[in-house]
Amino acid sequence: MKKEYLNVLLADDDEGNLILFKNILQEFKIQVKVKTFCNGKDLMIYLNENTVVPEVVFMNYSLPLKNSLECLGEIKSNQKFDPMTIIVFNDNLSSEQEEEAFVTGANIVMKKPDNYRDMKKNITDIISITWQYHTSGLNKNNFIMKV
Repeated sequence: MKKEYLNVLLADDDEGNLILFKNILQEFKIQVKVKTFCNGKDLMIYLNENTVVPEVVFMNYSLPLKNSLECLGEIKSNQKFDPMTIIVFNDNLSSEQEEEAFVTGANIVMKKPDNYRDMKKNITDIISITWQYHTSGLNKNNFIMKV
C-alpha cells in the first residue's frame, strides 16, 4: 500500500523561514507532514534515531552546530537515506558553494527567492517532482536540479 503523503524535514535557524516553508507546504493538494529543526545537529540526531526515512529534507546551507555539508556527508554515508531528496537552500550561494553542495550529495540547490510568490513556485516545483519520483518508483540517485 502506497502512502498518500510526503514526510518533509526543514532545517533552518531562521524561524521566519521555517514558518514560510510550513505555510507554503500546507497549501499543497499533496498531503505533507512537516517536522522542523533549528540546527544540523538536531536534524542528524532525529534522522539517525528514527526508523521513518523522510522523502524530502530542506536544509539551509548555513546551519549552526553542524552545517549542511557535514549533514550531507553523514546522510550520504548511510544507505538508509538513499531514498531522500535533499534540498540545500540559502539567500545567496556562490557558484563554488552550489557545486560543493551537489558534490557532497544535494539533489537540489535553491537560491531562496525574496518574495512569497517565487518561493511558493520553487517549493511547488520541487515537491511535485519529488512526488513523481516517490509515486513512480523512479531512481533518483542521478537526480540533480538547480532552482
